[in-house]
Amino acid sequence: MKFTDSPVIELPVRDAVLSFQQDNGSLHVGTTVWPCSLVLVKFAERWAPPSNHQPQNPYSDLLDFRAKRAVELGAGCGVAAMGLYLLGLTDVVITDIPAVMPALKRNLKRNKPVLGKNLKHAILHWNKADQIAALSPPYDVVVATDVVYIEETVGPLISTMEAMVKDDGVVLLGYQLRSPEAHKLFWEMCEGVFVIEKVPHQDLHPDYAYEETDVYILRKKKKEN
Repeated sequence: MKFTDSPVIELPVRDAVLSFQQDNGSLHVGTTVWPCSLVLVKFAERWAPPSNHQPQNPYSDLLDFRAKRAVELGAGCGVAAMGLYLLGLTDVVITDIPAVMPALKRNLKRNKPVLGKNLKHAILHWNKADQIAALSPPYDVVVATDVVYIEETVGPLISTMEAMVKDDGVVLLGYQLRSPEAHKLFWEMCEGVFVIEKVPHQDLHPDYAYEETDVYILRKKKKEN
């Protein structure tokens, strides 16, 4: 997979094509389409039912999105949520900070003919408990791609993931190392809260297996009585 700084990124998902306008000159990283979101969507497309009827499909339950509520954290241009919506994740709310909302709304409008409607979106700061509560957690699925790049935001991010996901839910995480300090802290904190499963690279979509990008499945650790 080649990563591009083209002003428009296209992402084919089954029989549709999503189109995202990005602004790499912006002061906000959320206005750029990062590889993790593309990799996560194409991984899900490869294995999500009903497109894949392999009897040995190890991800069929994980990626069966019927009747599941989902939230995307730090969505940026909204790539992951829109792609997963086309794969069956019909009840999803897309979140980010106010500065990124214009880019997200522009891309939601741009893809409305493909999506068939405007997906729900909301402002969410990971350190604001009232905003988290307003979104009525917990959710079956929490989506997050390329959200670990500043050490100061790692704690609030982990807390938000924990608050947002059901005890039997999952976090689908698209990940690329951006900051050694944030990376170290993130995985140390994750191990205290989640059971961590890394998707083998050979299970990613062969055309979207960006060498530095991984997909993780996080599940809440069972609390001891």
